[in-house]
Amino acid sequence: MRVDLFDFDLPDERIALRPAEPRDSARLLVVDPADEVQLSDHRVSDLLSFLRAGDALVFNDTKVIPAQLEGIRYREGAGGQQVSATLHMRTGTSRWKAFAKPGKRIKIGDRISFGHDGTSCLLGKLECTVEEKGEGGEVTLAFDLSGPMLDEAIHSVGHIPLPPYIAAKRAEDERDRADYQTIYAREEGAVAAPTAGLHFTPALFDAIDKAGVERHFVTLHVGAGTFLPVKADDTDDHKMHLESGYVSAETAASLNAVKARGGRIICVGTTSLRLIESAAQDNGEIRAWAGATGIFITPGYRFKAVDMLMTNFHLPRSTLFMLVSAFAGFETMHAAYQHAISTGYRFYSYGDSSLLFRKD
Repeated sequence: MRVDLFDFDLPDERIALRPAEPRDSARLLVVDPADEVQLSDHRVSDLLSFLRAGDALVFNDTKVIPAQLEGIRYREGAGGQQVSATLHMRTGTSRWKAFAKPGKRIKIGDRISFGHDGTSCLLGKLECTVEEKGEGGEVTLAFDLSGPMLDEAIHSVGHIPLPPYIAAKRAEDERDRADYQTIYAREEGAVAAPTAGLHFTPALFDAIDKAGVERHFVTLHVGAGTFLPVKADDTDDHKMHLESGYVSAETAASLNAVKARGGRIICVGTTSLRLIESAAQDNGEIRAWAGATGIFITPGYRFKAVDMLMTNFHLPRSTLFMLVSAFAGFETMHAAYQHAISTGYRFYSYGDSSLLFRKD
């Protein structure tokens, strides 16, 4: 499909720079293609009004790490140069794939010393070698440290990589370390938060449990590729960046049991949906799964296992807007976004949310 079909105009003031307080007070646009009204306005705290006992919510428990690194690149015969790197996928105990800037000037074999801020003041020590170089500024970094020692060093010198549409308007601060993390985050490795999950509170979790709705957790480490624009003119020419994750055998069995007794699977966030759909068979059975997924969902995709999706509002021309258009319908989602814009919904990572029913 033509990528420009997924474009829309978003006023700058609709981009949220801070989350709602409390988290579950954010607005919730319910989109049901089968309903005569189709669109209705609510709050996240109203979520249980649309669920029933025996349903299952699926959350992504990945934890955001301080994956934004600043440093100095060194090369024999050349002076040092300020560079930045955003880690996005771990490929070994000492190796990460990253998006580096300025990407064109970095070469294989370059040494980078991270721990420098914009004034080149040494704050810590984390060094690596550029091992591979790909397209769009992507590099593979081989660090001198590995395992837990590398993790500790990244936490020491790194910063939370705020989405570019927030970082362009303000600097990261201490509040973001808590705001940009779900209350259930536990598996370190994400560069970006599974933002639909940011709306949940302990009180909402208690209400979910009392209502007989199950909670299950999967892990997909969200990469920086989630923020990259689709540069191709046609969706067939776009290549997704891989993201690693897993679905345990226990979780797969529990979700299959939910479906068998007539319950619905509601994914909280596009990341958990992409992972469940990667693990699902053509007959809808979900199996234990581990690895890297590059699943790219566009209109015409036949969903195998997921019945409902809770998700924030996404960028124009993005793979995520294509995904929700596939899920609830192309025309329906364009109408939903126009309604959201005209009625003051807040967009993107710190913005409001939506609850989508699948269009059969």
